[in-house]
Amino acid sequence: IFYTGAAPNQQAIPAVEYLMSEEGGGAERFVLLGTDYVYPRTTNQILKAFLKSKGIADEDIMEEYTPFGFSNYQTIVSNVKKFSTGKKTAVISTINGDSNVPFYRELANQGIDAADIPVMAFSVGEEELRGIDTSLLQGHLAAWNYFMSIKNPTNSEFTKRYKQYALDQNLPNAEKVVTNDPMEATYVGINMWKQAVEQAGTTDVDKVRISMAGQTFDAPSGYTLKMDEENHHLWKPVMIGQIRADGQFDTIFKTPEVIQAQPWSEYIPK
Repeated sequence: IFYTGAAPNQQAIPAVEYLMSEEGGGAERFVLLGTDYVYPRTTNQILKAFLKSKGIADEDIMEEYTPFGFSNYQTIVSNVKKFSTGKKTAVISTINGDSNVPFYRELANQGIDAADIPVMAFSVGEEELRGIDTSLLQGHLAAWNYFMSIKNPTNSEFTKRYKQYALDQNLPNAEKVVTNDPMEATYVGINMWKQAVEQAGTTDVDKVRISMAGQTFDAPSGYTLKMDEENHHLWKPVMIGQIRADGQFDTIFKTPEVIQAQPWSEYIPK
């Protein structure tokens, strides 16, 4: 197995560090809000330990989970509003899929915008924003390792080729297709596998596995990514994006270099 998605230190931890920084608003109180399944609960277990290591008290952490497809956020958002009184507060959202729309709508209904209580999402990207009213989400944040709006020749070619593919294959809404972080990660993985096969001279799994370790690839993100020889996770950049009215992101923070993945977190016991 080779992992091309983000490890906690390549998404969740840097996102919270940004929110705690002066540039990110200096949050002192955090709402961990997610859909009730393994990814949000594990991520929040790590984040709670991290926050406590930074001196954030238990009473300044609110944690809430909702079922898949949940849509009635009135009480939860009201509680978030009350919880935010007196200290700068940020929401870390691992809400999945369709539930994001009623959540952000309820924030707007209760007069909460990104300047008051910023929402940092780990599951909202260009594909999730496509075709919905993004006026409710404008100004809120997302942490990824790639955004479609990144300006560089490699990404221009990547997005151009995918749009042409969508048109050629008559995909639904082909004229409006977008690229996103999981697509870039998959694209990098496939190309690294191709390079490993060519280097090994065979598709034999054991030989390709040896060749795959240490592979590098110039990714659409604008960075040269590397497959770690030991833990089989990609070295990736970290980016914070601010949601625009057109469903794209303005990159407001990015690491100068790729970050070596830590498959588990140093903040909780193994």
